[in-house]
Amino acid sequence: MNADKEKWILLIILTLIWGSSFILIKKSLEHFNPYQVGALRVLIAGIILMPVAISKYRLFPKKHLKWLILAAFTGNFIPMFLFPIAETEVSSSIAGIINSMMPIFVIIVGALIWKFETTKRQMVGTLISFAGVCLLAFGGDGEGGKFKLIPILLLLVATLCYALSTTTVKSKLMDVSSTILSAFVFSFVLFFPSLISLMFTGFFSTFSFNEDNMLGLMFVGLLSVFGTGLAMTLNYRLLKVSTPLFASTVTLLMPIVAIIWGFLDGEKLSVLQFVGAGVIIGGLIFLRAKSVAVKK
Repeated sequence: MNADKEKWILLIILTLIWGSSFILIKKSLEHFNPYQVGALRVLIAGIILMPVAISKYRLFPKKHLKWLILAAFTGNFIPMFLFPIAETEVSSSIAGIINSMMPIFVIIVGALIWKFETTKRQMVGTLISFAGVCLLAFGGDGEGGKFKLIPILLLLVATLCYALSTTTVKSKLMDVSSTILSAFVFSFVLFFPSLISLMFTGFFSTFSFNEDNMLGLMFVGLLSVFGTGLAMTLNYRLLKVSTPLFASTVTLLMPIVAIIWGFLDGEKLSVLQFVGAGVIIGGLIFLRAKSVAVKK
């Protein structure tokens, strides 16, 4: 399969998987607290990928260890906690919409850290989308709700982390296989941090095999297997056959899936939030109208 065709197939699959992650986080939060959801999500992915990591341990990229750690914590650890924490205050639809800011952060991080050039169009598009985020933050929850600045900020930080991880992988870790990279990230780098985090939540002292907990584990398990382990492997592959900005384009389509799931689950958006979502997407389309600038 040629790279151009493969990247579009990967983009569609990732859109469906990651777009469904926000509703799975919401359902998981009905059974566990946000810290348990985040820790379980990473830990289960690590357990599943452990056989691959062990069998390929000789290929561990020691010379790139610092970049592997940076990519792991920014892309697969910190956001896994920030999203559940934020979704205790905002809907899964809003979380999906905010995550669509990732291409903007890819441009910003690329310019500040990896010295990518930016165009005027990209800067204008960034400002337009930022205005949309402000409308979301002030727009309530669709039912005359409260100002939601803190959870919006948490979602923005998580999205910034994703952008930092994405650009790090593209710049420093492209010589590592996608599957092996995912296995090393979750099984070697993040396994013990997630296990320790789960211990501090009191999970092991309070968990029992009742119907409620097993249902919660089902939701977290789906989130871990598909939304974390499989999705990150596909994302690393997408980065190999495309650019960081193209890979982040998946976040333009994810809100559509997230909003559909939210609507089916009874969520509502205010008129102002619909406008904000439209402004964000409009800004992203504007900055994507021309190809990303090349590295200096």
